[in-house]
Amino acid sequence: MISFDEALAMIEQSTARTDVVRSALGDAAGMTLAAPVIARIDAPRCDVSAMDGYALRAEDLRELPARLDVVGTSYPGMDELPEVARGQCARIFTGAPLPVACDRIAIQENVRREGEIAIIAEPTRGPDFIRRRGADFREGEELLPEGHVLGPRSLVTAAGGDCSNLTVHARPKIVILGTGDELVAPGIARQNARAVPQSISVGLAAAIGAWGGECLRAETLPDDLDSLVAAAQRAVSDADLVVVTGGASVGERDFAKAMFEPAGLELMFSKVAMKPGKPVWLGKVGSALVMGLPGNPTSAMVTARLLLAPLLRVISGGEANDALRWHAGRLSQPLPATGDRETFIRAAHDGDGIRPLAYQDSGAQLTLAQADLLVRCPAGMSERAIGETVEIIDF
Repeated sequence: MISFDEALAMIEQSTARTDVVRSALGDAAGMTLAAPVIARIDAPRCDVSAMDGYALRAEDLRELPARLDVVGTSYPGMDELPEVARGQCARIFTGAPLPVACDRIAIQENVRREGEIAIIAEPTRGPDFIRRRGADFREGEELLPEGHVLGPRSLVTAAGGDCSNLTVHARPKIVILGTGDELVAPGIARQNARAVPQSISVGLAAAIGAWGGECLRAETLPDDLDSLVAAAQRAVSDADLVVVTGGASVGERDFAKAMFEPAGLELMFSKVAMKPGKPVWLGKVGSALVMGLPGNPTSAMVTARLLLAPLLRVISGGEANDALRWHAGRLSQPLPATGDRETFIRAAHDGDGIRPLAYQDSGAQLTLAQADLLVRCPAGMSERAIGETVEIIDF
């Protein structure tokens, strides 16, 4: 059994990577750049107004009040701009090109109109309200580095640089295999007193999509080794990564590893000293990776957040730490002592800080909806008091 940090290090060292492809900008959310994004234009394209108002020459404001003839209007995207001579100004709107010879914007709140005359009575102090050409970035400038994970804000940056297609790592293709005779599709479990809704696969599929992967399918399989072996063979031929839930303990019908052995399973690690999630494991079959998660819902979702999310980032061309942004939080309720394994307590933000949830069972499902944080607790930690600082991560 290895530590959580050792498991992360092994994930980081994995050499599996998805192919490098070109993706349309609108399809690239959550993908990892395989090459930098370079600006193809200046931003702004030319000097433009930062406010609605009047474009003028600063020298015309030396004597106040200034009465300036309004000789035209500049709108965003205009090619032909009004010519503004001394004693004149042009109506201008936010983002519109600055007429030649103008070097200041008088914002409209400070201007009074009398027909075609603009009157500025008060001194215009502070900024000139002009966004200069290239003030944001210049053509040829690197906007986003290789390895950057594309989120909503960075997509704005790439689009602003006039980039329509990006060089990225393809989304990892994932197959989820849920094992257990008791599992049935949600909605029909009430028909059998011994049936359990297959809840984990639904959550995993959603998480995989949020973490940049593509879930090809999620299968629910009985505890029959022949059926499991056949499903495993199909999965490793179709996917970059297979996620199998349940069957990771030592019971007579726990076949999670055995189902991949005929295909040549090579284990990277088989247990991790963490709570919940001790049975989590990682292996390789040919070019496909296989991660086994516990069959208890909370255990599965916690280990997915802490180990599957980093694995997806690595095989997508990023780094494990891209998925693990730890930060500090202050306890609003006491935190119990931990045992001999590193423990990840489910918790929630409240108005006063971080509140550990009372029910910490590994099979809990309601608690998953209530938790939005995991609190990282070292093995053998003593009880922590209200107001103490702890290490947390979004869940």
